[in-house]
Amino acid sequence: MSTPSTQVTISAHVNAPVEKTWDYFFNPVHIVKWNAASDDWHTPSASGDLRPGGRFTSRMEAKDGSMGFDFGGTYDEVVANEFVSYTMDDGRKVSISFTADDNGTDIVEKFDAEETNPVEMQQAGWQAILDSFKTYTENN
Repeated sequence: MSTPSTQVTISAHVNAPVEKTWDYFFNPVHIVKWNAASDDWHTPSASGDLRPGGRFTSRMEAKDGSMGFDFGGTYDEVVANEFVSYTMDDGRKVSISFTADDNGTDIVEKFDAEETNPVEMQQAGWQAILDSFKTYTENN
């Protein structure tokens, strides 16, 4: 019997219009520039087919070449500039909402934690990536 996984929530307010925020979040041209939790990691490649049933993947690697992994999944629901849900290749679920306001875009991301690493570590890592996205989007 499997136990229900813990759902983790992260968020950020991006000082950019929702259309730009959405594009930068899902466009592989931009993903490779912001998708890292720290300066010693990078994403050398990314691809995506942003539609229900479409696949996405990104290759995340330590810059020193010591380790790397593919992060991928399949989109379940896509509502342009508002909402995306997907299932990661390991079966965990993720949902992301984009809410426009006069000052930019609020992003709320919820994901099922995996069972190998502490929940706090996962939350910190995903939040660091979202913070990297915020910085990149606001400065480009």
